[in-house]
Amino acid sequence: MRIGELAHKSGVSTRALRYYEEQGLLESDRTFSGQRVYPDSAVDRVLLIQQLYTAGLSSRLIKPLLPSIDAQVIGPELMQCLISERANITQRTADLEEAGRRLDVLIDLAQNPDPHNCPDTLDASPRRDGRAVSPRTR
Repeated sequence: MRIGELAHKSGVSTRALRYYEEQGLLESDRTFSGQRVYPDSAVDRVLLIQQLYTAGLSSRLIKPLLPSIDAQVIGPELMQCLISERANITQRTADLEEAGRRLDVLIDLAQNPDPHNCPDTLDASPRRDGRAVSPRTR
């Protein structure tokens, strides 16, 4: 199938498919006129690549991972990279949750202004005067 058909079937742009090829994640053959031709299995490969990107992996890690997935064997070095990526995702999740708590405090302050109680920070940590900053109950 040609690149446009693969893009349509996989739901990604032709530009993304070209990028996957540049990164060594996807292979194609070429016609005599130089047009890309992909096997039917390329649809599943592109969907897998998308899932790996969605999982937070970079093309640098996806490239060696794809053959390991095909072989159903992940070596210890690659496994350590995956474990490290998982730890990074866990930390980013915690950071986003903290950002959400700060926004909750800000939203509460905006919806319930109190000129006598203006926090120095949006953190849940104690303020300079020792009182804890936390969202007020509604």
